[in-house]
Amino acid sequence: MTEPRIYLSPPDVTDVERKLLLEAFDSNWVAPVGPDLDAFEARCAELVGVRHAVALSSGTAALHLALIAAGVRRGDTVLVPSFTFAATANAVMYLGARPVFLDSTPESWNVDPQILADELRGRAVRGQLPRAVITVDMYGQCADYRPILEACDRYGVPLIEDAAEALGATYRDRPAGSFGLAGVLSFNGNKIVTTGGGGVLVTDDGSVASQVRHLSTQAREPVAHYEHRTVGYNYRLSNLLAAVGRGQLQRLPSMIEARRVTFEHYRAALGDLPGVSFLPVAGYGVPNWWLTCLLVGSPATRDRILAGLAREDIEARPTWKPMHLQPAYRDCVMRGGAVSADLFHRGLCLPSGSALTGHDRDRVVAAVRSVAAEQEG
Repeated sequence: MTEPRIYLSPPDVTDVERKLLLEAFDSNWVAPVGPDLDAFEARCAELVGVRHAVALSSGTAALHLALIAAGVRRGDTVLVPSFTFAATANAVMYLGARPVFLDSTPESWNVDPQILADELRGRAVRGQLPRAVITVDMYGQCADYRPILEACDRYGVPLIEDAAEALGATYRDRPAGSFGLAGVLSFNGNKIVTTGGGGVLVTDDGSVASQVRHLSTQAREPVAHYEHRTVGYNYRLSNLLAAVGRGQLQRLPSMIEARRVTFEHYRAALGDLPGVSFLPVAGYGVPNWWLTCLLVGSPATRDRILAGLAREDIEARPTWKPMHLQPAYRDCVMRGGAVSADLFHRGLCLPSGSALTGHDRDRVVAAVRSVAAEQEG
């Protein structure tokens, strides 16, 4: 019998989510308002440790509105890590602003705080400070926020935390998403918690939350007729999807633990292979273990492993291709670049879903070791 396909990070849903979804459906709260939406937002704010949360149609929508709240306008500059998914940079471009890309640190694969501080210092001297800084918590591990916040505060530049991959992670015992002007969470289908799509903006700033909530509902004014004093967006999350999210959040601790077990299993089973190293776990926090990522000896080896996994019907992917190597962003400024380029050329992500079985993990390990054995032979 053919073995079933193993996916990289599929949704992990149970009767908990089904029950809440059907209850919301039966109540007829199917529009982008309702008690499940309110409860989902309240729980997200509680988990992140902030006062406000606004549930939106995607993490990208949350980034877009966070940048508006930070005052980003056409012609502005925003500092952005190069090693990230395209949505981080795309949201900057939506506003006619320009990203300046920064390299990563090999110690955590997140943005290098020293490069960020140097860039802010140089721009301050030239009178060209960016309108905002975006950080990204890569693969479920927080960036190093102490020096980052010090640099942003020194020059009065607002920080937006793209914590799309990091719900449940911590930095010095403080939850991911709680840093800066606003944090962004994603509930896309491949994230540790999913609503089938969606995102949340989290913030301690009530005025930011109010502005984002207003803009996300087409910026309609609170009058009887349809009055619009500014351009808005159709960005709210539906009550039905929020019901699914409420069930997922109930199970977040167990899903984090399942992914941690998978990371430890892969590290123990593959860590002895020549040239193999895993995403370092920074001493300043605890990740949510969203994806298990590793580096191998060369780009050719990485590609052989991906091909070997594909032959066994196992989904795996390269790590993010940095933005400064993307054709769409070829004209943007890049500071550094060697680290993030190497992370892409030698990096891959292994199946890490929270419903992954021991047998699934063994299949992945066997496929990787088989490629390694071919090379040795």
